Amino acid sequence: MEGSSHKLQTLSLLCAVTALSIATGLVQRPSVAGDYARSLGSLHINLHIKSNQGKLTWIMDSPNRGAKSIPWNDFQFDGQTFSAAVHAANSTWMGMVDAESNHLTGPGNQQQSFELKVNRDTSQPTSKPSPVDGVWLGTLAAGGVSLRIQIEVNSDSTGHQHCTLDSLDQHAMDLKCENVKFSTPDFSFDVPAVKGHWKGTIASDGKSLNGTWTQAHPLALNFSRQKVGIASLVIEDDPAMAPVQVTDLQAVLEKDLARALSSGQLAPSTGAGVTIGLVQHGIRRIFSYGATQPDSIFEIGSITKTFTGLILAQLVEQNSVNLSDPVRVLLPPGTVSKPIGAEITLGDLATQHSGLPRLPTNLNPKDKKNPYADYTTVELYAFLAKQGLREPANAGFLYSNLGFGLLGHALSLHAGMSYETLLKEQITDPLGLHDTTISLSPEQKKRFAQGHDPNHNRTEAWDLSVLESAGAIRSTASDMLSYLEANLHPEAVQPETRSEAARTLTAALKLQHELRADAGGGMRIGLGWLWEPEFKSYWHNGGTGGFSSFAFFMPDDDCAGVVLFNTTLGPSGSFADRLGEHIRQRLLGKPAVSLSD
Repeated sequence: MEGSSHKLQTLSLLCAVTALSIATGLVQRPSVAGDYARSLGSLHINLHIKSNQGKLTWIMDSPNRGAKSIPWNDFQFDGQTFSAAVHAANSTWMGMVDAESNHLTGPGNQQQSFELKVNRDTSQPTSKPSPVDGVWLGTLAAGGVSLRIQIEVNSDSTGHQHCTLDSLDQHAMDLKCENVKFSTPDFSFDVPAVKGHWKGTIASDGKSLNGTWTQAHPLALNFSRQKVGIASLVIEDDPAMAPVQVTDLQAVLEKDLARALSSGQLAPSTGAGVTIGLVQHGIRRIFSYGATQPDSIFEIGSITKTFTGLILAQLVEQNSVNLSDPVRVLLPPGTVSKPIGAEITLGDLATQHSGLPRLPTNLNPKDKKNPYADYTTVELYAFLAKQGLREPANAGFLYSNLGFGLLGHALSLHAGMSYETLLKEQITDPLGLHDTTISLSPEQKKRFAQGHDPNHNRTEAWDLSVLESAGAIRSTASDMLSYLEANLHPEAVQPETRSEAARTLTAALKLQHELRADAGGGMRIGLGWLWEPEFKSYWHNGGTGGFSSFAFFMPDDDCAGVVLFNTTLGPSGSFADRLGEHIRQRLLGKPAVSLSD
């Protein structure tokens, strides 16, 4: 289940532009030329200032965005103070250069004010490269998805080694390595930004690195030496237009998707199809492109987590559980020992602050095309008994399919019914979501879209077994719109049943929306839903072996949408994410990420 980890990379400061043009200005202090770097939380900024025949070129990389060669415009520099702008990102920066030209410091603005200081990169390459110096490329297979991983290793004149990691297919570039260690033949490094670690050895011929990548659990990751590195795909924005109304968006998208429909992600030869649902001020539109229909049923992947978060909110409003309850007490007695100190709570799981890894380490699928199908309660309890449920000190945001799988499983045990039955009782029956389910009826199977892998080969549907509450739900655009409308206007919900669940639904939706913790990249999180300040939008995405999805709702603008795509993540990342982001930008009249491949 692809979740939000790769989306966090797109929402940081200076986030929206790439281009090949350059900005120039008169050189007053040639020594200012050089390379500068700065990390702002999870955001990494690299500034390159070059001097060419009396003029300066300022170019910035925003690696978390997967963007390089961002040009600075309107550049002014008088030898001590500077000012510059990035037009396409509506961002400005001005400040001072210190006497030694080692620091550039000053205030900036991009929808909100910030203070930025970049430091000169003073490291110098060594004259005698290490055996591991160079560019290396490998492929990481996880959860039915293959990701190309590239590392670049170099040594400085002090003998220290440095490296950066690129997840090319997720456009996460220049992630900094720490604790880089090499002693022939052993090589290892950490990547703190994703809490990852690689350890292995260099082959005797120096042409490969063979070892294991450990993030949530260990996976084989071998690298081969490359002559040159692969640059991430740079996606330029389409120009802004006046805010588009939902009634007009289909015609706009037909133009914006023209290349994708003829030769890209939605070309006839791919078997791909996308169904889009939109609502604005109560006006709904549902339409499809490619091989799917408006009433097609899709796997929604990790958008399931928002349903699980709402189930939790429902049970809280019904005084059945509290957010502060330890999850351990909802499990069968003796499953996990009571830890010393703080315990992981239901609220920790729902806000992705439990400290649990993305996946359990004992997930070893017999069928990698259906990787969760044979992971049972027995394996889950064995993992938990070994892992424990102690809450780590200062646990930060760490996206965990395991965490949400455990949350739904524990709530189901507490309620004395299956997760699917609990979903039906608490959400889908009251809201009348008759096509939102896990098990499909014979009639629904006829409408279930055929999923595809990144190479457009047909895939099997996923069965998530004990972790189903993290990503097993299937739904239609129509049902998802009804769900999103309930989120837009909790006070206006008119349940179709008269159950206790119907009575508490409005309050539960409001409780779920309360922002409780940081989620990286300036975002916040409620009980499952992520909050993005740039769009004032709640959102979540999802991905399985054959599907990808993106859902959002923006209360201030009274609009919401869902993108359901019958193809998983591909070489250019998540097309569903790009399309969902593009739609939000069109609705708000902003420059829109291009949909061309």
